[in-house]
Amino acid sequence: MTDSISRATVDAFYEAYAARDAQRVGEFLADDVNWTISGPVDLLHFCGTRHGKAAVMDVIARQVPEVFHIFSFVPESILIDGNRVATLNRLSARRAEDGRVISYRLAHFLHFRDGKVVENVSLIDSYDAVEQVLGHPLAARDSQAADDCGLVPV
Repeated sequence: MTDSISRATVDAFYEAYAARDAQRVGEFLADDVNWTISGPVDLLHFCGTRHGKAAVMDVIARQVPEVFHIFSFVPESILIDGNRVATLNRLSARRAEDGRVISYRLAHFLHFRDGKVVENVSLIDSYDAVEQVLGHPLAARDSQAADDCGLVPV
């Protein structure tokens, strides 16, 4: 049987996470945590997979702030099922490079063990995020190039 995570623990984790309080977030991380942020690594170097509490703390405390000064992180929807949590969130930040404000959605899929996060998989709305970081729309594929089946060539 899996242990269930309480709503109070999830709320406390997200309160610390939204506040960008790395020390408090660290209290919720298992030593063997796996932390994946799925996004455009070339543009957002904090994306990728990190293993272990120290590596995750480095992402939160150093790597993300090198790119963004996050001023708002709002969990819009939270679903708890046993020791698993799924959230849909809105992140708003200023680019460290030029102060331009960006805002995009992302989903978290968390796995808790003994009240600690052992796995996080974050999925960024990377198309939206990249357009905002670059400051212009990405070129869309030419719809005229679709084959007879209506598929866009890759």
